[in-house]
Amino acid sequence: MRLGWIAAAMVLFAQAAQAVKREDFKTCDQAAFCKRHRQFGEKAAQEAQTAAAYAVVGGSVHLDQHTLAAVVENQADGVPLQVEVTFLASGVVRMRVQEETPLAPRYDDTQKHVLRDEGQSLAYARGEDLQLVSEAGVHTVSYDSSTVVGSNATFSVRMTERPWTLTYLVDGKPSVQLNTKGFFRFEHLRRKPEDAPEGEWEERFGSWTDTKPRGPESFGMDIGFAGAEHVYGIPEHSSPLSLRATRGKDAYDQPYRLYNLDVFEYELDNPMALYGSVPLMLAHSADATAGVLWLNAAETWVDVEHVRSGLFRRSAGVDTHWISEAGVLDVFVLPGPHARDVFAQYAELVTPTPLPREFALGYHQCRWNYLDSADVLGVSAGLHTHDIPYDVIWLDIEHTDGKRYFTWDAAKFPDPIAMQHALALDGHRLVTVVDPHVKHDPAYAVWSDANARGLFVKARDGSDFQGWCWPGDSNWLDCFNPNATAWLGEQYALDRYNGSTTSLFVWNDMNEPSVFNGPEITMDKDAVHHGGWEHRQVHNVNGMLYHKATADGLRARETPVLRPFVLSRAYFAGSQRYGAIWTGDNTATWEHLRASVPMVLSNNVAGIHFVGADVGGFFGNPDSQLLTRWYQLGIWYPFFRAHAHIDTKRREPWLLGEPYLTHIRSAIRQRYRLLPYLYTLFRETSLTGLPLLRPMWVEFPRESSLFAEDSAFMVGSAIMVAPVTTAEAQSVRVVFPSHEIWYDMHSHAAYSAPLTHQFAVQLADTLVFARGGSIVPTRERRRRSSALMQRDPFTLYVYASRTGSASGQLYVDDGESYDYESGSFIERDLIFGNATLESRSSVRSGTSVEQSAFAAAMAAVRIERVVVVGLLRAFTTATVVEGDQERTVDISCGDTECTIRDPAVLIANDWAIRLA
Repeated sequence: MRLGWIAAAMVLFAQAAQAVKREDFKTCDQAAFCKRHRQFGEKAAQEAQTAAAYAVVGGSVHLDQHTLAAVVENQADGVPLQVEVTFLASGVVRMRVQEETPLAPRYDDTQKHVLRDEGQSLAYARGEDLQLVSEAGVHTVSYDSSTVVGSNATFSVRMTERPWTLTYLVDGKPSVQLNTKGFFRFEHLRRKPEDAPEGEWEERFGSWTDTKPRGPESFGMDIGFAGAEHVYGIPEHSSPLSLRATRGKDAYDQPYRLYNLDVFEYELDNPMALYGSVPLMLAHSADATAGVLWLNAAETWVDVEHVRSGLFRRSAGVDTHWISEAGVLDVFVLPGPHARDVFAQYAELVTPTPLPREFALGYHQCRWNYLDSADVLGVSAGLHTHDIPYDVIWLDIEHTDGKRYFTWDAAKFPDPIAMQHALALDGHRLVTVVDPHVKHDPAYAVWSDANARGLFVKARDGSDFQGWCWPGDSNWLDCFNPNATAWLGEQYALDRYNGSTTSLFVWNDMNEPSVFNGPEITMDKDAVHHGGWEHRQVHNVNGMLYHKATADGLRARETPVLRPFVLSRAYFAGSQRYGAIWTGDNTATWEHLRASVPMVLSNNVAGIHFVGADVGGFFGNPDSQLLTRWYQLGIWYPFFRAHAHIDTKRREPWLLGEPYLTHIRSAIRQRYRLLPYLYTLFRETSLTGLPLLRPMWVEFPRESSLFAEDSAFMVGSAIMVAPVTTAEAQSVRVVFPSHEIWYDMHSHAAYSAPLTHQFAVQLADTLVFARGGSIVPTRERRRRSSALMQRDPFTLYVYASRTGSASGQLYVDDGESYDYESGSFIERDLIFGNATLESRSSVRSGTSVEQSAFAAAMAAVRIERVVVVGLLRAFTTATVVEGDQERTVDISCGDTECTIRDPAVLIANDWAIRLA
């Protein structure tokens, strides 16, 4: 045991002391299945006839209700593959391929873990709304366009027999094309031959041997996006928002890899795998947006190639090649045809991000590690002394008794409950880390109980899988064993997790899983999970299941049930349901500051909305200018946490001195002012799947100059941020899109678009602009935490459009329970036009008993100020109409701006304010 810990410590030291060691991680050529498929694709690209390798068996095509079925064979091996194309009512089409009679079952539970209600509640098209036309080996299924909800486009799918291809057509034009380049290859399960080819039945990487007992079972397919100019998504990578090609000119030399890994000090502008994997890609042009969800939890590689044509080499589309090691080929085509349609279609499949606990939108103060209770309370007091609001303080692994999770170091934290109660007096919460490795120690009650119940992952020989992580020798809970995840959830019960209270929340780190002495610093692929499945088949979903079990445990610990908060490092499609994630172990450099923007945007595009990057950088010591600029950007991350490595200097904001303290405090206060807007955005996301942080192209889908923009971004539809991300910056170039007016949110200066403007900047300056036509709710009173703001009045900022109109929303609930699901919320539509501001109940508000009760509880909460910016003329009076009451209120106006002081209208009521 002791030797194991020493070796693990040496591995850790080596990793922490230098940047990523590329040789620790595979390239495509070192992953035998990726190399085989890539070579096959290269051959197919050179020999067009290879596309005929797979063909539909004659007479096998038929449409049964919402499913088009066919049998496809490779002419070389004659193994029949069952193809099922299912049609959803939204226009989404799903295609699944596997052997008709497999030698052994393939892993097919990824759908259960990812899809809404385990895939049981997908809304399929009705048989009578689909029409099949078959002619000369071409089979076309068309939707009745009048039945596709929310779209005026016409949708159809065309399958050809020889070669076998599938094309999704929107308004009669190809949109998404499958196997039209002939890259499809499906390695059927087989018995091991005496002369097994190298890499198919055993594979070596470094000192590790993967036994591959099932042999080759991978598959790959080309997916083309006709007419697309850019593709986005498939996080997590440190690449630009618009995915760079991996084939052709100026391309990466490797495909994008999706394989959750613990990568210390990751490189930038690189397609290497990182901590999370979401196999969702969006393709966009000025005319349309489409998407693909490749539903597979095994290691996956994706090639990207931009297709050019014509004299001026204009974009003719983007071709991609998807390759997975195991499982079932299961792909969803999201036809759009607009970006908002694609986000809604994806949300229908996987469920969008739910409303979080409201405190989780505040500022999180973290480092590895706060030393003891006195340090924790001292940091809290320091934030109070310097008038910096915060909501959560975090404890990393050193708070435990020897890295034994669910325990406390009694010498450092003798009374953790008293510490939590002291924090809670000002509305603050505590987060502690709980990692998935369990210290191998018979005297440790958590390990002993899990061991006695047989809850650990197994090695290939049937013994418990054992490896090294923070505690030294460790075992890993088997998250695919329902008994193990139920047991994990039970550990969060207040009578099981000694020293915990209901104001304690959880951080799941290292859940890729990270295994310091494993191949690629993770678990052996031939380790065995519940049901006999190898780790290779389930790797990318492992972290999400640990995340889910923790969230379930926090939900179960108290009655009535409250929303949990859990941060996870590893993630997959569906992780958005269980909490926040972050971009992992970044570094305190200007390059990492800049890279955080496309990384956070890429996650948002892929449905992982509650995401942030470590403010200040995890590794290294940022100088005061860099740290200040990082706070000024970080307040816009949906998840806003400062974090640092144990070897870095302390960097609480007041330690920097002036002027940096003032600038950081101003930034954090701006975050708290805008919490009503951010929480309302989360409400929108929870209903529509729209990103919280949006690439510019999402809001301005026809402005091609913005398609690759990944420095400026939108926060919802109303706010544009152009962060300063270079050292000693003297100016920043800002592009104001569309024919709209934009307003500096600090000075209210107006800029008429389209316009490109160079702004001079000093360290105090942040470039944040409100879009004309928007209404932004704020809370202006300074408090120590968001909890102390719950009954504060609101201010409304009305930013008028060119025509003098604006709109927005305000959403309020209790911020912690699920009562909003039964109507306990206030949701107001805010409309400004004809010099009148109105508040109306939204169509979702209803008139339930629960809604009325919540409105009564919030009856005293009012609007204390209205600021109208961009008026076309001056006004002298403001009249409030609320119910049957009419009154005049104070107003002060300049040439283009009016402030209405304390109109005293209530947020739960209908009202209007008329200017004259």
